[in-house]
Amino acid sequence: MTGRAPLQISNRDARRLWLDAQGLAATPTGKLDLDGLIQALGFVQLDTIQVVSRAHHHILWSRNQNYRERMLNKHMAEHRLVFEHFTHDASVIPMAFYPLWQRQFRRLEKKVRGWEWHRGMLDAQGRNSIKDRIRKEGPLCTKAFDTKVEGEKKMWARPPHKLALDYMWYAGELSTSHRENFTKFYDLSERVIPEDLRAHTPSDEDQIDWLCRNALDRMAFGSEGDIQRFWAAVSNSEAKSWATRHAADLVPVEISCADKSTVCILAPPDIEDRLAKAQAPTSRLRILNPFDPVIRDRNRLKRLFGFDYTVEMFVPAAKRRWGYYVYPLLEGDRFVGRIEVKADRKAGQLNVLRLWLESKVTWTPARAEKLDAELARLARFVGLEHVTWTDQAAADLP
Repeated sequence: MTGRAPLQISNRDARRLWLDAQGLAATPTGKLDLDGLIQALGFVQLDTIQVVSRAHHHILWSRNQNYRERMLNKHMAEHRLVFEHFTHDASVIPMAFYPLWQRQFRRLEKKVRGWEWHRGMLDAQGRNSIKDRIRKEGPLCTKAFDTKVEGEKKMWARPPHKLALDYMWYAGELSTSHRENFTKFYDLSERVIPEDLRAHTPSDEDQIDWLCRNALDRMAFGSEGDIQRFWAAVSNSEAKSWATRHAADLVPVEISCADKSTVCILAPPDIEDRLAKAQAPTSRLRILNPFDPVIRDRNRLKRLFGFDYTVEMFVPAAKRRWGYYVYPLLEGDRFVGRIEVKADRKAGQLNVLRLWLESKVTWTPARAEKLDAELARLARFVGLEHVTWTDQAAADLP
């Protein structure tokens, strides 16, 4: 922190800044600039679960409802405008950022070498034989190989070819060429990543500076820990050292939290200009994905919005407080509840299973109309014709 007095930011303004920085303030309409949208977010997390629409599609649709599910794979496979790699989880990242990702390849290669479940990984000769096949046959998925797990089959045990593919993907030797029904196809990186981007290797210090600066830029404000966690491509000590080196350029801010407490953190140099220009969030009611970047950091979510949210798909059913895949409801700058919905594609309908309102939220006809409109939009997005409320969901209404 610098010696200057921190800039005071109210809780309402902090929420406005955060939603604006993450693309959820504006009404999600208008011409779609998919590349610009992903660059503004920094990355989009990938997830296999498809209760309605997979997380990456839902996240993009929430910011522009002209987005369609087929667009992302085309963006990667045909236009080569994004690549896949690991932030805090598997993600698509703008291709333009590739040179700044070199240290992440090295960090994850080193980490993967130490993972217990990679002991059965193929040796260099075996990995080279995989690359030779890909070189001759083109992009391949794991089903193209047939090595087996040897010895005791533990929960996370994987066949040697899968371990080798993972290792080479983490290390940047292989890249995702495309996906078919979410199955990943691996290709040689030199056939996926443009040569000029592969040849450009900024210094480690420049990469750290870019990663930290761009993390803070996309958050509007944050602690050193927030900066580190954004990409998960620098260490805590690296983020702290960066903040210390650039203290003269950063603005200390005091954020008012939802519980009336305050927290002193950092903001970019243009924070006052951002405060003046950040638009008020649309009053539209939004059904957000559980993996949306605004939701992802649960501590930040609770601090700013007073919204206590947990993902429970990996919690045993008997221990769940809410449900398997429950979506937060955002109205303006306030989380007003959560909803459990599920697509029934055979019946062509979106089923509303449960609805929970936050305390002190009054269920008005106007709010009900907003939710019905958003449910109808979500159903159309995934090609469903009807929205159906179960008896239990209807009983949840006050």
